[in-house]
Amino acid sequence: MPKLTLGLDYGTNSVRALLVDVGTGAELASSVYDYPSGEAGILLDRRDPNLARQNPQDYLDGFYTTVKEVLQGVDPADVIGLGIDTTGSSPMPIDREGNSLASRPEFEDDLAAYCWLWKDHTSYKEAQEITDSPLATAYLAKCGGRYSSEWFWSKILHCARTAPKIFEAAYSWAEYCDWIPAQITGNKDPHAMARSRCAAGHKAMFADEWGGLPSEEFLASLDPRLADLRGRLYSETLTSDKVAGGISAETAAKTGLKEGTPVAVGAFDAHFGAVASGAKPGTLVKIMGTSTCDCMAHPLEEPLADVPGLCGIVKGSVLPDCWGLEAGQSAVGDLFNWVVKLTGRSHGELTEDGLKLKPGESGLVALDWNNGNRTVLVDAQLTGLLIGQTLHTTPAEMYRAVVEATAFGALTIINRFEEYGVSVKEVVNCGGIAEKSAFVMQIYADVCDRPMKVSRSAQTCALGSAIFGAVVGGAYATAEEAQVKMTGVKDRVYEPIPENVAVYKRLYAVYRQLHDAFGTAEWSGTLANVMKDLIAIREEARA
Repeated sequence: MPKLTLGLDYGTNSVRALLVDVGTGAELASSVYDYPSGEAGILLDRRDPNLARQNPQDYLDGFYTTVKEVLQGVDPADVIGLGIDTTGSSPMPIDREGNSLASRPEFEDDLAAYCWLWKDHTSYKEAQEITDSPLATAYLAKCGGRYSSEWFWSKILHCARTAPKIFEAAYSWAEYCDWIPAQITGNKDPHAMARSRCAAGHKAMFADEWGGLPSEEFLASLDPRLADLRGRLYSETLTSDKVAGGISAETAAKTGLKEGTPVAVGAFDAHFGAVASGAKPGTLVKIMGTSTCDCMAHPLEEPLADVPGLCGIVKGSVLPDCWGLEAGQSAVGDLFNWVVKLTGRSHGELTEDGLKLKPGESGLVALDWNNGNRTVLVDAQLTGLLIGQTLHTTPAEMYRAVVEATAFGALTIINRFEEYGVSVKEVVNCGGIAEKSAFVMQIYADVCDRPMKVSRSAQTCALGSAIFGAVVGGAYATAEEAQVKMTGVKDRVYEPIPENVAVYKRLYAVYRQLHDAFGTAEWSGTLANVMKDLIAIREEARA
């Protein structure tokens, strides 16, 4: 009899359910649910462009809707397990029963009661305060040396200061990769719900070496209310090859799933996408979407330095038996979409015209920080830059320049890994951009001077969830065993074009000059050469 597994991928704008054959990784059915609340699923406040929240009820409605749809014509007994990934850090305040405060009538008009989406940057001041704390040094060493406004503690501290009513009403807080498994299994008690090692380690400074979460002393130095909250959070975390619980009778009745079907401990979308793309030591997986997350696995037995600028070094966060390393860029697809909106041209039109341009022909260089910098500078207050425009600059030139900028940012991350002894032997890309845009992939190959591979699956995050569903369902003993059967890469590999590589080395030097000048306090020098260098490169390309 066939054995099936189910993966749920909760993205920024929608949730996807994917039904997968355990033996081959074949994707048998999928369903997508667009979050109905707010603007493309995001609750915004025009008074504060840094605010981005989501309605937790959208997550539950999306689960019930998509699971029911993919199970049509399927015997639920054939589904041996399921996994769930989400964005992160996306925490929400919850009550003593583990329910979202946003579900309570008295808080339905207060955005602080909702899920604080990963791209919410309202807590940038709190993030800097955490970074500057003399008690934070040891904790920050494992997450790149700086704390981010995208992460757990800065958001909660900002809530305490700006929405004390919500903070006081909250018994605890939960990442929504923990909250959804809790809701569908009935293990909702904040003290008992399974907490993700991935989420806790990368975003909440959790590590066994200092006893779990940061100390009460450190948290009290930020705000005594955080120290009090610590005891209502968690002291244990689990890797995703562990079971968060079994499908409850209520969830079974709503979806058709068999009661008791095991649910894997949740994790962040990019980390599961990395697993489904064949993550292993030496392989960098780039999960390319609205933002980009770069993940690597590193053997536990091999030395590993604390790498400045990374979003965390966590035991078991990608593959349960390896160190998981995370980096990324805060705007990639979002940045491409910005040019589309700004110019009124479609992606297809801009790509077609962009392909006619040679590297350097536009005379432009951009900084890809329109949503801040995630790695290696870890600074949400940085903004974008496009330099070299003339009265003749075209939309396609702008589009190509921002694609190149994201590729330069990707190269900066690769270089940082290797500077600290983490060898990048191959790069595998996944996500919608890698799947759909040969234009982008070739530029990345040329800029990084490395072959760019693409994951076989177009839905790697959901497939990664399904892989862990297969592990907790008993089909495989480890995620690595499941990878052998359920993952792969496409035949087409984007190889660097030598003449393009040579031009991009010169453009990258300009990018790094701007990167350091605008992004670091230590930089000193002049930018007087930048425009003239770009003109020289442009004229050579056009000649």
